[in-house]
Amino acid sequence: MAGRFGFSSSPPGVMMTVTNTPAAELALTNLAYCSPADLQNFAIPGTKLNLASVGESFVLTVSGHPSIQSGHIALNAIQRRHARVSTGDSVSVSRFVPPEDFNLALLTLDLEFVKKGTKSEQVMTAGQRVSFEFHGINYIFTVNRAAVEGQEKSNNGIERGMIVNDTYFIFETSNASGIKIVNQREAASSNIFRHKEFNLETLGIGGLSAEFADIFRRAFASRVFPPHVTNKLGIKHVKGMLLYGPPGTGKTLMARQIGKMLNGKEPKIVNGPEVLSKFVGETEKNVRDLFADAENDQRARGDQSDLHVIIFDEIDAICKSRGSTRDGTGVHDSIVNQLLTKIDGVESLNNVLLIGMTNRKDLLDEALLRPGRLEVQIEISLPDENGRVQILHIHTNKMKESSFLSPDVNLQELAARTKNYSGAELEGVVKSAVSFALNRQLSLDDLTKPVDEESIKVTMDDFLHALQEIVPAFGASTDDLQRCRLNGMVDCGDRHKHIYQRAILLVEQVKLSKGSPLVTCLLEGPSGSGKSALAATVGIDSDFPYVKIVSAETMIGLHESTKCAQIVKVFEDAYKSPLSIIILDDIERLLEYVPIGPRFSNLISQTLLVLLKRLPPKGKKLLVFGTTSELGFLDSIGFCDTFSVTYNVPTLKTEDAKKVLAQLNVFADEDIDAAAEALNDMPIKKLYMLIEMAAQGDQGGSAEAIYSGKEKINITHFFDCLQDIVRY
Repeated sequence: MAGRFGFSSSPPGVMMTVTNTPAAELALTNLAYCSPADLQNFAIPGTKLNLASVGESFVLTVSGHPSIQSGHIALNAIQRRHARVSTGDSVSVSRFVPPEDFNLALLTLDLEFVKKGTKSEQVMTAGQRVSFEFHGINYIFTVNRAAVEGQEKSNNGIERGMIVNDTYFIFETSNASGIKIVNQREAASSNIFRHKEFNLETLGIGGLSAEFADIFRRAFASRVFPPHVTNKLGIKHVKGMLLYGPPGTGKTLMARQIGKMLNGKEPKIVNGPEVLSKFVGETEKNVRDLFADAENDQRARGDQSDLHVIIFDEIDAICKSRGSTRDGTGVHDSIVNQLLTKIDGVESLNNVLLIGMTNRKDLLDEALLRPGRLEVQIEISLPDENGRVQILHIHTNKMKESSFLSPDVNLQELAARTKNYSGAELEGVVKSAVSFALNRQLSLDDLTKPVDEESIKVTMDDFLHALQEIVPAFGASTDDLQRCRLNGMVDCGDRHKHIYQRAILLVEQVKLSKGSPLVTCLLEGPSGSGKSALAATVGIDSDFPYVKIVSAETMIGLHESTKCAQIVKVFEDAYKSPLSIIILDDIERLLEYVPIGPRFSNLISQTLLVLLKRLPPKGKKLLVFGTTSELGFLDSIGFCDTFSVTYNVPTLKTEDAKKVLAQLNVFADEDIDAAAEALNDMPIKKLYMLIEMAAQGDQGGSAEAIYSGKEKINITHFFDCLQDIVRY
């Protein structure tokens, strides 16, 4: 319609005398009336429109009426009040020529005691008050907003446009008006978020862009669209989401920031244990109170109610699976029932978003996780390298702006060194590094000495020292791995080298292959042949972020069910890392094997059999090494079949022993052959023990001198020690 208006300016206004509208029913049309002779002054050529700008306040459609005298213009009471004129006053009236693109896309009206729409082909201006009649009752509306198609703001600062058939009307009322609007399409756009766009880094969220995108798509995309769109689609908004994952990965931070970003009520943040009460019924009342404000808001405002966000931290503390707790009170079951009723019951609320957080998703009641309840379940996992760069940047940004960060600090290198660090642990690394920098400026002799702020610099060395202090909970067990190879690794010959190379190939297979998310390898051989040292070396050389050893020595005195729980936890932790290695050291000891009987723990055996066959979650890869000196026993209980491959780690032959002794450099050259011949078929661990014993004897000099290469072991004394070992 606007396209046919081609005028660029309006004619000058004329002064006309204000008079009353000719009849009461005409007062409700929002038209101005003049004599038929004056009507041509307001005609828009090429159209049937007659438009007049009255007192530069608003634009009215003008109609001719025979009872109006020439030079007069009839305005109703509302129009006169808005133009600030009375009957008999003179007012400037000029023809209004609509500009291009003048059609109204949106019209927001504030009702006072609605008729969906008014008479078309009228011009509406923001602030204009209009009276009309509907079903015998007179109403007044005030134009709150007049949005023209394709324009966010008016060029001249005045919101004004032409009503057409496609204009979208939104009627609003105050709570005290006594008017209730029904069967109306809701707002054309949503103001659910306070800001038009989000910068996660400014919100202090790093490495969670993909997770936030999933949350937005599943939980908020439907809320951004106007409600009538979701009604037409026949869907309901998501009412609950669950953020789960390892501790310190940013679940609570993400939930708090989501609550702040929403343009609703301030979020209620509740720690799970705070809801519990020792008094009967009090706990259930605490849950109901959390939803009371949302219920009252929905009852009073209906679909116009604000969004109420309730954040449950450590939700697993109160929403355990029903029937799993045996405290005799049934409180936990009642809490779950109460939550289910509020979220998805007969009188469920539409204006609530419940955000739960937990480290133990497996403990939650299944009914709480089905669609319609906490249906959006997002894993907040350990950050990848790019995520760690973002997190480190967030925590060092202020010190960088203040010139406290040394130029030698390389965040990219730190991110590469901090595999399997959570966001909280990375923050701990930064704090530790700062403590080193601040400590350099302090003197323990005089703590009152003034500090030179300008000289504070956090260096790369500070961060490297901090990495030694802050160890990731899901990181490699470096200390445990080193304990398995106290004497380091030496060349034990081609047979041992071949097994090491095969084990490294398994590492590459797990790392690169898409079809091998789980690979298991059994290293068997005589006691002391170096199986554990070999597995530990492969774990260290793999550079996998998660490497753990499961050994019987860490489970002394524990009940078998507790041992099973510990073993399961190691595997569950491994599933949280993209690449993991688990070493089951001395499997027969883990199984509590006793050859007399034979007896062993069937519970632990079945647990390991299940874990060794269970594939890790999608995107996670796991390599399991097992070591044993009782291959026959494991084979008899069907354990060997669960491993993908089995390698025999042999004892040392004469040529192998000769290579080891040459590297240790503790014998004279003329004695090496004789010593190596005596060590034929000797396990590497026993060889080291024999060398230690021989180095301590008074016939071979001091041990310190021997290990430094200044003296050599006396071959006679060595044979004496060998005889002692063989004899006893």
